[in-house]
Amino acid sequence: MSTKCPFCESENTRSYLKLKDYFLSQEDFEIMECDNCKLLFTTPRPDKSVIGKYYKSEDYLSHNEHKKGLVPWIYNQVKRVNIRNKFKIACKGFTNPQILDFGCGVGDFLHYAQQNGCEIMGCDMSEEARKFSSEKLGKTTVTPEEIFALPHSTFDVITMWHVLEHIDNLKFQTEQLHRLLKDNGRLVIAVPNYKSYDAQYYKDKWAAYDVPRHLNHFHKESLQNIFAGSFELETIHPMKWDAFYISMMSENYIGKGNSFIKGILTGWKSNCTARKTEDYSSLIYVFHKIGF
Repeated sequence: MSTKCPFCESENTRSYLKLKDYFLSQEDFEIMECDNCKLLFTTPRPDKSVIGKYYKSEDYLSHNEHKKGLVPWIYNQVKRVNIRNKFKIACKGFTNPQILDFGCGVGDFLHYAQQNGCEIMGCDMSEEARKFSSEKLGKTTVTPEEIFALPHSTFDVITMWHVLEHIDNLKFQTEQLHRLLKDNGRLVIAVPNYKSYDAQYYKDKWAAYDVPRHLNHFHKESLQNIFAGSFELETIHPMKWDAFYISMMSENYIGKGNSFIKGILTGWKSNCTARKTEDYSSLIYVFHKIGF
């Protein structure tokens, strides 16, 4: 089990939290903290040959928009509101930009962007997700490898909605994002925030740790360190609905009943706390490209 930082390769790391994959496998994992770049990372990191099995669940909502029940229904209703907000943040100041949604899932964000006049391209590692999104968009969704083969300065905007936490090779990824963006292009990253109230409250049961699917765990400092020298942070935006959804899932992991009501109350308290700290459950970071 490697404890070396997967980004900066520092061996100056320490244990941050021991936890389980409460969502699916019940296997034990550990989150380490790098004292150099401040990244939190999951160990052991499953090999590419086996990581797919940790996504094989009908309850994995990011790729399942037709599941029945109260929580999936709320998830999908909130998703529609969030997509409009995401689009405003990502495309502000651009007229019909060329957008890459990296890790596009079933293509909901790109479908909305397409309807609003944007040139779109999506990629996803999941074959099932690519099938769904290609049908929805009327345009083929490709693999990350196909995206990395594209020429320099292809896109005005690149978005990653809750995707960076799944990426194994962060250094290679940041280099590719920089290469693919046009000069002064925009990079929009949404990730969970482990310094939020709900993360501190639920500790190892915090659903947004989601090990081992989430290989990386971020806060403002670590995210800026990862993109230092290639991207400059412009703005940060809260994702307030995430506090409720994540809290409800976390309550399910605790398993003492009333997860819906308890989750709503904890999510509300998390958002109230974040009004002062700005540490919302999830955050959208907007960067612009700078030269090396």
